[in-house]
Amino acid sequence: MIAPQELDLGQTITLEGYADDFDKSIVAMEFSLDGGETWTSHDVSDTTADLWVHWTYSFTPEERGAYQLKVRSVNERGQASPQAAVAEFYVR
Repeated sequence: MIAPQELDLGQTITLEGYADDFDKSIVAMEFSLDGGETWTSHDVSDTTADLWVHWTYSFTPEERGAYQLKVRSVNERGQASPQAAVAEFYVR
């Protein structure tokens, strides 16, 4: 996942990536913009264990400053990724 280093206030950023959990199906992708305190979940339960999950996340910042988006997957057993992917960007 690569994020632009800077964007303008009000500009929408769309990030995308792929997730895989080897022999388990991914049932949700989760996103956090507050350091992992809270997560927004998006259902992807129609996937299978033998395919990578392609995800996208769009966000329009309402304030200037530094942002960090964390992304993790949740598998069919309810287990979240042990380490979230991170994209950092700055809004001017």
